[in-house]
Amino acid sequence: MAVEKSTGVLSHPNRKGDFGRALLAATYDEGEEAYRVETDDGEPRWVYLLNRLDSATSGLVLLTTNPDARTEVLRAFEKKQVRKVYAALVFGFVRKEPPIWKDRLTIKKAQGGLRASDGGGLSAETRLVTSKSIQGIPAMSLLTLMPLTGRTHQLRIQTAKRGTPIVGDRTYGDFQKNKSIAHSRGIKRLCLHCMDTEVTYSIGGKSFSFSAKSKVPF
Repeated sequence: MAVEKSTGVLSHPNRKGDFGRALLAATYDEGEEAYRVETDDGEPRWVYLLNRLDSATSGLVLLTTNPDARTEVLRAFEKKQVRKVYAALVFGFVRKEPPIWKDRLTIKKAQGGLRASDGGGLSAETRLVTSKSIQGIPAMSLLTLMPLTGRTHQLRIQTAKRGTPIVGDRTYGDFQKNKSIAHSRGIKRLCLHCMDTEVTYSIGGKSFSFSAKSKVPF
């Protein structure tokens, strides 16, 4: 199943006190990577989390109650048989460059979470699908991005590196422009949204394809 996560909601609780801010109002087991819920007859049941989004990022998150589907979908992620498409509202206009962005990112723990920085580290690749300029002040563009790798904060780092930081990004963005657009237009969120997900997997020799789409909220 696919559910639409709002900005500010956690894919899963990270620490005590996160209950109520997470995707489901249920106990989360780190080992199982699943929520524990009760059926109508009081029996426990696992709801497996198949992918995650940053708290500030909105969009589609995949879940399943089927352990076989969980195993195969996670394998599909490893084999890159999953297609995810994001919408990103950014400051500025994208300059001419190759349709696939290639960078290297270093991931570090910082301030109780993870932070990424450009240079060294792991390969990060993203396909720029479309770029639509938005008239007005400040100059902005609506990008359609397809990550080919799944690095921490990949899209946020790569857009910022190219001079087009995502609107509302408080970590890698343009703080002055964020403050200005929050005041002038009331945009206070990170404008990054997972709008399209498709996964192909097989169980018992049978092939399955699952897809879900979501409207862009900005």
